[in-house]
Amino acid sequence: MPRTPPSPPLLPPPVTTPASGGLGKGQRTAYLAAAGFVGELMHEIGPIEFASDRLLVARGAPRAVAWAQNIWLDPREIRIASIADAARQLRAIQRNWAPYAPRHHRRAMLIQAQLPVVSAKPLVFGSPAPTAPLGSWTLLDTNTVLASPRCTSAFPNGEVHFVEDRTGPPSRAYLKLWEALTLIGSGPGPDDVCLDLGSSPGGWSWALARLGARVISVDKAPLAPEIAELPAIEYRAESAFALDPAAVGPVDWLFCDVVCYPARLLALVERWIASGTCRRFVCTIKFQGATDHPIAAWFAQIANSTLRHLFHNKHELTWIKLA
Repeated sequence: MPRTPPSPPLLPPPVTTPASGGLGKGQRTAYLAAAGFVGELMHEIGPIEFASDRLLVARGAPRAVAWAQNIWLDPREIRIASIADAARQLRAIQRNWAPYAPRHHRRAMLIQAQLPVVSAKPLVFGSPAPTAPLGSWTLLDTNTVLASPRCTSAFPNGEVHFVEDRTGPPSRAYLKLWEALTLIGSGPGPDDVCLDLGSSPGGWSWALARLGARVISVDKAPLAPEIAELPAIEYRAESAFALDPAAVGPVDWLFCDVVCYPARLLALVERWIASGTCRRFVCTIKFQGATDHPIAAWFAQIANSTLRHLFHNKHELTWIKLA
């Protein structure tokens, strides 16, 4: 196992919301935590100025964090005289806005009703992510808006909803894979060879086969019968952790949604990277009990990779390496 990375920073002191005018001067960034994981995001960010429910505001440029569902770049504080005035000032900045309204919800919805409508239709998988600029805003109090015209997510509050397939896949786990491939704007194509480790009951194998890929589906547990019968899927009743990369040969993509301790997944990933038989990875890091921040940091340090909490993730992170 690799040596332990440096200890992460201590959690910041208790969070408070500032009075009006509390933002002051200087660059700031606002981070919207994934629902239920404010503590994890606070652990990554370190000291913050204040929070509004899941929205954490900190000084400085954006930081590389995994647990943010969306990041607001250069948020600004806007004093408003009325609902109409709030809508007018937001429209003067840009067209498209998504509200985050954990407080003063009714007033926020009345403001949003006076702004151009942003489509809330679920995305058909295979369609590209939206490209139009989408800002985010919230009410700090009844007369103060915090707004950012530029955010890292093209989806309102980072929530990626799909038109779901309720008949083909054996579980809803495929939504994580759909989201990951949509966000990176890439994925397996026809004739690509994909290795799906820890694949039972087969949701990811099903999704990959639908893309035209040839799938080597590995798990000691069986696939759902309807998945095992798909002609593009080769099922191997083996342990994902005992599989020898040299015995498999070159593959175009390695996917892994197996339930295991993060340290064990890290060892598996390092073995496959060292083998040189695969360059592109999409893996779910599933935490057993408390979040293993040191192991997450090791994943984040792997060259040419990203680590993020997807909207469809639970107590887990998705690690992606494309080169």
